Amino acid sequence: MALKSTAAKIFASFIHRRNQKWIQHPIAAQEKVRKNLIKKALRTDFGRDHHFESIHSYADFKKRVPIRDYEALRLYVDKMVAGSSDVLWPGKPLYYAKTSGTTSGSKYIPITKESMPMHIKTARDAILNYIYQTGNSGFVDHKMIFLQGSPELSDKNGVQLGRLSGIVAHYIPSYLKKNRLPSWETNCIDDWETKVDAIVDETLMESMGIISGIPPWVQMYFEKLIKKTGKPIKEIFPNFKLFIYGGVNYEPYKSIFKKLIGTDIPSIELYPASEGFFAYQDQHNGVYEKGMLLQLDSGIFYEFIRVEDFLADKKEARICLKDVEIDVNYVMIISTTAGLWGYNIGDTVQFTSISPYRLRVSGRVKHYISAFGEHVIAKEVEESLKYAVLKTNAVVNEFTVAPMVNPDSGLPYHEWFVEFSDTDRCDKEAFANYLNEQMCIQNSYYKDLIDGNILKPLVVTVVINGGFRTYMKSLGKLGGQNKLPRLSNNRKIADKLQESLHKY
Repeated sequence: MALKSTAAKIFASFIHRRNQKWIQHPIAAQEKVRKNLIKKALRTDFGRDHHFESIHSYADFKKRVPIRDYEALRLYVDKMVAGSSDVLWPGKPLYYAKTSGTTSGSKYIPITKESMPMHIKTARDAILNYIYQTGNSGFVDHKMIFLQGSPELSDKNGVQLGRLSGIVAHYIPSYLKKNRLPSWETNCIDDWETKVDAIVDETLMESMGIISGIPPWVQMYFEKLIKKTGKPIKEIFPNFKLFIYGGVNYEPYKSIFKKLIGTDIPSIELYPASEGFFAYQDQHNGVYEKGMLLQLDSGIFYEFIRVEDFLADKKEARICLKDVEIDVNYVMIISTTAGLWGYNIGDTVQFTSISPYRLRVSGRVKHYISAFGEHVIAKEVEESLKYAVLKTNAVVNEFTVAPMVNPDSGLPYHEWFVEFSDTDRCDKEAFANYLNEQMCIQNSYYKDLIDGNILKPLVVTVVINGGFRTYMKSLGKLGGQNKLPRLSNNRKIADKLQESLHKY
């Protein structure tokens, strides 16, 4: 066994033992985080404005720290971005992670000297946990690729600014740098298609062990490799042993990935965001149950509020970790060592376990369909798609769902825009029937609307191959950390896709 893989196993065992303290004492770990956050930020502008000196309990915390989104916190962020110190957190941030806002243009998410190491530590621990659980470490002796944004940074009043994935590229451990691809020059290419072409050329003759990225963009990379060689990925990279992904649910992509790779590949699911690295898949060896281990000692204090309470503006119904329940749809609220306080990141989650605390991302607060009161969420459409794929053996490249409120004739309906790998071999009618059957199981309100003849069964509209990528490219959101919404409560995406429909 190579020295590096042996050392990885030893280090993995050490990290596993160290992490057991907070895993086995989760509530105490979270209390410690909350108290530390308040103590550290006592003399910041935010701390003084919200009387942190009077916070002695979680009840006090809820009274003093309201739930906010980026717009509500923007007064403080703008002051910080303008150059002020000690605004949300002591001193100035190390970086601003630039993300796209829906109403405010670009958002500037602070990353501090306390929060930055946690992004790296959690990613490292996810891989080490996999090594500990499975004993598989040979991939560390081969090349690794992380499909990410450009590492080039700009200056914003003395603070460096860039995309999170580009910022993280500056923190690759020295012992991995020789194994890491792509090169710095290739990573700095802005145009995504040009960049992926360059990555293909750079990696084609390498021995790849780990491939990581958001599934639709890794799919694009795989397709280009196959087009160039005429071989499946496993033949191109026989030492490819681990796929690491995050950002979107992998289930809709599993069938296409198996087809592209030529076999099943072990994988690790991650839950990273510019605001923090929240969770990772900790179960392997064939015992994986849906859910990722929530990181409770990473300088993040978590709160939760049921989606229905959040939408009804019952913000006082927020709870801390000890009161969460399994299979309830929560909006996740965070306070962090980056200076985000009572911050709504926009994700909804469901706990799959409370010993230890594991969760899965169920969707986005703003991404749902409730044109008729059904409140369909991402998890429900993804589970329905999984069922239809299983029943029909269809291979789906991409999809999104929107309501059709005013059809030319007949009852309104939900319209599913689906891009199949092989449209000609797909039984669209059977696929739609299975989707509708499962949607009625997943969402009782939807079933009642169907049974009551308020809605007709859903309609599948087929998108031509490459149609979704064309749409994302038209928005300037091809590649990187950009993701397609699974569902919308309007037809903005649907109307744009009309030009990419399959003509029978």
